[in-house]
Amino acid sequence: MAIINKFLDKTEFASYEDFMKNFKVNVADDFNFAYDVVDAYAETEPEREAILWTNDKGDVKHLNYKEFKRLSDMVASYFLQLGIRRGDCVMLILKRRIEWWITMIALHKIGAVAVPATHLLTDKDIIYRCSEASIRMIVSVGDVVVLRNIIRARVYCPTLKHCVSIGPVVPQRWENLWQGAMLAPKFHSQKGQNKVTDNFLLYFTSGTSSSPKMVMHDFSYPLAHILTAKYWHNLHDGSLHLTVADTGWGKAVWGKFYGQMICGATVFVYDFEGRFNPQAMLRAMQDFKVTSFCAPPTVYRFMIQEDLSLFNLSQLEYCTTAGEALNPSVFEEWKAKTGIMIYESYGQTETTLVLGTYPFVEPRPGSMGMPNPQYDVDVVDNDGNHCPPGENGHLVIRTEKGRPLGLFKEYYRHGEMTASAYSKGLYYTNDIVNYDADGYFWFVSRADDVIKSSGYRIGPFEVESALMSHPAVLECAITGVPDPIRGMVVKATIVLVDEFKDRERTTLAKELQDHVKHETAPYKYPRVIEFVEELPKTISGKIRRVEIRDKDGLAQE
Repeated sequence: MAIINKFLDKTEFASYEDFMKNFKVNVADDFNFAYDVVDAYAETEPEREAILWTNDKGDVKHLNYKEFKRLSDMVASYFLQLGIRRGDCVMLILKRRIEWWITMIALHKIGAVAVPATHLLTDKDIIYRCSEASIRMIVSVGDVVVLRNIIRARVYCPTLKHCVSIGPVVPQRWENLWQGAMLAPKFHSQKGQNKVTDNFLLYFTSGTSSSPKMVMHDFSYPLAHILTAKYWHNLHDGSLHLTVADTGWGKAVWGKFYGQMICGATVFVYDFEGRFNPQAMLRAMQDFKVTSFCAPPTVYRFMIQEDLSLFNLSQLEYCTTAGEALNPSVFEEWKAKTGIMIYESYGQTETTLVLGTYPFVEPRPGSMGMPNPQYDVDVVDNDGNHCPPGENGHLVIRTEKGRPLGLFKEYYRHGEMTASAYSKGLYYTNDIVNYDADGYFWFVSRADDVIKSSGYRIGPFEVESALMSHPAVLECAITGVPDPIRGMVVKATIVLVDEFKDRERTTLAKELQDHVKHETAPYKYPRVIEFVEELPKTISGKIRRVEIRDKDGLAQE
C-alpha cells in the first residue's frame, strides 16, 4: 500500500470546497524523505518499483525500493568518507541518469544540501554557483563537454574539495562514484538526526531577468508535493508517471520524485540526448504504457504537430502542464487529437504548486486553476490592497500566520532579498494575474513584462495566445519597443512552423496582425513583427524577453 496515509488524515475529497477546508499534511519534527519514504518502502514493500528508466538507445533499468535503499546507503557512506557532512552543499550535474535519484537520497540521508544543476552550465556558470553557495563537491555525468567545463571552473572554486564522475569518463584527480561506493564501509543510519527546518535543497532560479537567485527549501519540502502528485497529476497506487524535465531544474522534484513516490506511483524516466524528439517520446509512452504525463507547453506544441493517430496512447489517463502559461489553442488541439484535457498549474522555484486544476475542478483553457489549500493566495494592487474579480494585480501568498508548507525558507545568504520578497506579511511572486467570479486565476504577465502603450497596459500572454492560435506560429514572444508617439508599441518575435517559412513575410505579417485583432482587443495587436529561427531562452528553456528588449534598446525598468 502507498505510504501516503502516513501523512494525510483524509485522502479523498468530494469537491474543491471539501479539499480547501479539510486537506492537511502532517509533518513530523524530524521528517526525512530518504528514511520515511524510500527506506520505509524498502522495509515494507522491497519489490515495489520506484523507477522505470529507459533512454533513446533502448536501454532499460528497473529500480525497486530494496535496491534503491542499498545503493543510496553505499553512496551515502562514500560521501561521508570524502568528508561531506550535514549542511554541506553538493552540486549534482547528472542529466536524467538514474544516479541522480540515488545520489539525491544519499545526500538526504547524511543531511547535506543537494544542489541540482543542468548540464548546460558553462564554466562561468559553475564558478558563479560554487562561489555563491560554497559548493564542496560536484557529482557529474561522464560527459566530455560537462567535465571540461567543470575542470576549467575548478581552479577558481576554492571551496570545491571533490569532483566525482559516474563514468564512463573519469578525469585524472577525480573520484569514481561507483568504485568508491563499492569500497565504502557499511552505512549507519542517521535517521532522526535532522530537524525538518534544516537546509535540504537549493535551487538556482532560471535568471530570466537577473542573475540566478539561490532558493533554499527545508526538509518539509517533499511533503508539500503530495498535493502536486495526488491532486494535480491525479496519481494513484500503480500509476506510471512521466514528467518531461531535466533534473537540473525544480520541475524534476515536482514531477519525477517526491510526491509521486509518496503516492505509490512509479517514476518513468525517458533519458535522451540532444534536441527533444516528439516522435521518440510518443513511442516510449506507447511502448511502456505511461498512464500519466506532464510536460511544459512547448512539448505539447511540438507533439500536436505529429500524427498522433500513429501512436497507441490508450493507457494514458491524465495530462498536466506547468512551467509557463498554456495557450488555449494548444489545449484544444491536444484534446481534439487525444480526447484528454490538459490540467494546468502555476508555481515557482520558490514554491510548490500555488494554483492548479484538480480532478474536481473543470479545466478552463488558459486558466492556471484555483488556489492550493496549503497557501493563502491573494491578488493585490500596488498598495497591497485586495483586488476584486477581473482586476489585474500582483499574485501574493499571505504569510502573516507563518510560512506555509512548500514556500521556500530563504534566498540563501541574501537576507535583504528575502526580506524584500516577504514584504509586510506578503510573499510577492512578481507575476501579474487576475481571477474571475468563479475563482479561476488567469496569468497576465511577469510584473516587469507589462507593456505600457498609449495609456493602455498590455500583458504579453493574451497577445501570445492569440498568435499561437494561428497555424503559422510555432513559438512567439511579445515585448514592447520604444515609440516616439505611443511610448511603447507591441512587438511580436515569431518562430514559424516549417511549412510557412517560405511564405512572403510582409503579407504573412499583415495576416498575423489581422488575426490578433480578430482574436483579442484590436489595440493589442503587434505593430512590429520580427521572424526569427529561434527565441532566446534560459538554460531551463524559458523565453528571455529581457534579451529581446535589450536588443531592441528598451532597458529593464
